[in-house]
Amino acid sequence: MEFFQVVQQRRAVRQYHSTPVETTLIERLINTAILAPSAMNLQPWSFAVVTDSSRIDDYARRAKEHIIANPQALHLPAQALAMLNDSEFSIFYHAPVLLLVLAKADDSQAREDCCLAAQTLMLAARDAGLGTCWIGFGRPWLDLPDTKRELGLPHEYHVVAPIVMGYPAAWPESHGRNAADIRWMH
Repeated sequence: MEFFQVVQQRRAVRQYHSTPVETTLIERLINTAILAPSAMNLQPWSFAVVTDSSRIDDYARRAKEHIIANPQALHLPAQALAMLNDSEFSIFYHAPVLLLVLAKADDSQAREDCCLAAQTLMLAARDAGLGTCWIGFGRPWLDLPDTKRELGLPHEYHVVAPIVMGYPAAWPESHGRNAADIRWMH
């Protein structure tokens, strides 16, 4: 695809085939993500990948339970709470891959740099024919000290971008975009 096609056709995918994603493809996407810019070229990111679908579904259940038990921490709108209270809703959408972009430092610049890496990864995934969805619901539970310990993540790392990924069951239609709010300073 041409770059502008990739950007225009990237979507938040929430329905996936159960087909596994090849390890070499995941590695290629991560190696593309690390080409993202970072402040002073510090490259403060790390990545964790889960490809066991039963583990991903278990994490989805546990993360959902954590959010339902602590809704005040996220300031969730009523629509989000209704979705979370739906017993059929899985916050990781039964995707075959859960990829975590982690900040190796606890500062806003490291987190911003990780966001750049996450966006680069999602665009590269779209170019490779994979769908992705950044799951903000997953972050609070995934970033708990006990969860990081269970996942084998260093305690000083912070989950910035939980991203599910896989072969989409269908590409969602665009919801459109508002016109750009541009303020020219002459």
